[in-house]
Amino acid sequence: MFSGCLLEWYCRGHRDLPWRRTSDPYAIWVSEIMLQQTRVAAVIPYYERFLARFPTPQSLAAAAEDELLGSWAGLGYYSRVRNMQRAAREMNGRFPSTWEAMRQLPGIGDYTASAVASIAFGLPHAAVDGNVLRVLSRVTNDAGDIGSSLVKSRLAAAAEARLDREQPGRYNQALMELGATVCLPKSPQCLVCPVASFCQARAAGSQNALPVKLRRAEIHRKTRRVYVVQHEGSVLLWRRTEVTEKLVGFWELPEAEQFQKAVPAGVPAGTFRHSITNHQYTFEVVQVHVQKSRPSVLDGIESRWASIEQLHDVVLSTTARKAFMLLSVLAM
Repeated sequence: MFSGCLLEWYCRGHRDLPWRRTSDPYAIWVSEIMLQQTRVAAVIPYYERFLARFPTPQSLAAAAEDELLGSWAGLGYYSRVRNMQRAAREMNGRFPSTWEAMRQLPGIGDYTASAVASIAFGLPHAAVDGNVLRVLSRVTNDAGDIGSSLVKSRLAAAAEARLDREQPGRYNQALMELGATVCLPKSPQCLVCPVASFCQARAAGSQNALPVKLRRAEIHRKTRRVYVVQHEGSVLLWRRTEVTEKLVGFWELPEAEQFQKAVPAGVPAGTFRHSITNHQYTFEVVQVHVQKSRPSVLDGIESRWASIEQLHDVVLSTTARKAFMLLSVLAM
């Protein structure tokens, strides 16, 4: 039986991750949101710090914006944490205990609701993420485009049909673990796979060709320049205030468009790379030392001078942190 072999393998040994040591739905939910688009190794320290600071939905709901954003700085995709706070406020202090109720909350989709419902409450819902889609495309030898809604629905139905309804949470975690550690995107480890005998792709010799993804997002590359303007130990920053901006509330280093007058002359200090989904940026860092009187802040936008010591308490964007790290001004 597929689920029996999978669960036996999982019970023999799996990664010891902090969110697997709890049945608290709030803590599991935090981990699932953090793990979206983010590697496990990167999430662990953020997860532990976040729960130490916000141990309950009530504490998350009451968090000030700077504290909230500061706890997430570096993880990216900040709409995730904003939606988490909105959801926490709608919970009224109690995490919902049904899939349907979870699904109504901001930022919780089918996968997240299924993962939390099954792991925390033992409810029979198959959690289908990218790892699961890859595993099941091989198990069923499905050569359809995994990016299409039709194929995703077909594979979700395959996951539901194989779900162990007695141990749905453990089953979901085992299937995700299989995709993360054995049924890899490239060079799947079929010789050690616990469900190899059930895998139709392996029987057909097509495991390396699956899953099929026909539509790939176009990569957009762009070079940008930021200015580290310094005067007597202080740095010029500006903050996004438009509620429609993804990084609203974060302090940034100015770019050319933030200067109403001529862009100050400076010294190139190096470059760093920064990626957001299918956008790849190369940032050029220019260091500017103002020798005379400190110029006024930037016109028309919220801006300030912050001392080097204050930077540790300022909610900086990831690109600002990378620029300061390049100059050895601030540790990440």
